[in-house]
Amino acid sequence: MQPRFDYGDQVRVTRNVRNDGTYPGLPTGTLLVRRGSTGHVINVGTFLQDQIIYTVHFLDQDRIVGCREEELIGLDEPWLPSRFETRERVRAARTLAVNGEVLVPLGAEGEVMKVLRHADTGVAYHVHFPGHVLQVPESVLAPLDNAGPACPD
Repeated sequence: MQPRFDYGDQVRVTRNVRNDGTYPGLPTGTLLVRRGSTGHVINVGTFLQDQIIYTVHFLDQDRIVGCREEELIGLDEPWLPSRFETRERVRAARTLAVNGEVLVPLGAEGEVMKVLRHADTGVAYHVHFPGHVLQVPESVLAPLDNAGPACPD
């Protein structure tokens, strides 16, 4: 098990990092570092002898946070920001149909199961809508807190 990053490397976090109860002074679940934030590796260690954990100092937030290797990419690696995150609730901004059969009506709520940053069309998502899991581009989704009507393109 060889670490991918070393002391001093600049990295970008690919997922929102929330307090799992190990960050002192903040309630569990508090957002610590937003996806896309950059920092410097200040330590490399392991957890349960099978996971590499990097201690990363995020200067913009002035936070030092432990990150798993799969949550980080090198600063020079391609990064496509996304509007939504895994487990985030969304709604369909369009009616979604396959071969003319409507699978998801306009405004239906769903949950993002996976973010696909390297899809051929840009950022895409696996979204669980009632009765279906679909791979959809970002353009067909809207946040749940968007009070305005969904506008098809």
